[in-house]
Amino acid sequence: MENQIIDAHIHLDMYDEPDRNMLLKELKHHHVAALIAVSYHLQSAKMNLEFSRIDKRIKPAFGYHPEQELPSDRMLEEIILFMHRHQQEMVAIGEVGLPYYLRQEKPSIPVEPYMEVLELFIQQAVKLDKPIVLHAVYEDAPIVCDLLEKYSVKKAHFHWFKGDPQTVERMQQNGYYISITPDVLYEKEIQRLVKRYPLANMMVETDGPWTFTGPFTGEKTDPKMIHQSIRKIAELKGLDKEDVYHRLYENTIEFYRLLTV
Repeated sequence: MENQIIDAHIHLDMYDEPDRNMLLKELKHHHVAALIAVSYHLQSAKMNLEFSRIDKRIKPAFGYHPEQELPSDRMLEEIILFMHRHQQEMVAIGEVGLPYYLRQEKPSIPVEPYMEVLELFIQQAVKLDKPIVLHAVYEDAPIVCDLLEKYSVKKAHFHWFKGDPQTVERMQQNGYYISITPDVLYEKEIQRLVKRYPLANMMVETDGPWTFTGPFTGEKTDPKMIHQSIRKIAELKGLDKEDVYHRLYENTIEFYRLLTV
């Protein structure tokens, strides 16, 4: 039997409808067992919930992506109410975090209000006993670690993580998970991270429809790319490919408590 994979982080609602339909149609052919469909805002969360009701392979996470304007108080209340109302269908809170790239473009944007929003989502993760999916890179990552430690959160998934060695060590000690994108095939920074981070706390993702370069230049991002990522991870770690497939699959099942895949 061909090795099964799970895309641990994809923005399914952001694909054009024809591309999304084709992607879903081909999942079985490419041995993709499930998709963790993260949300960008409330409308995104509503779409992902509907997708999950039509196709059980889609596992929705609800949140508010930080690389945009802050939500109004009312919008934040509506998102949290939506999470509580649909907590049985929600596998995680996410994507949430801090606006690193937005602040690179507009350095005058203060980080503190975003920290307050993130802390609110962390509180909800504790209250609802759900994993949390984080957008937190470089110097933002230690700030997020502080907040997670404040609430003793263990089930934290830093997607497409990039950061300094000290933060990597801290995340390992706390048992946080990371997920690796297809840029592991050509990005030295990601390759170094793969070599350093324990396989036991690793997953794989596409962050689709975000596109990649290297061998994927000109291609639409698809979960099937994960097969190449896994082969590269096995090579970098000097491990048996079959063992790496199995470990990454089981990690994702366990982390997200997936009962049906």
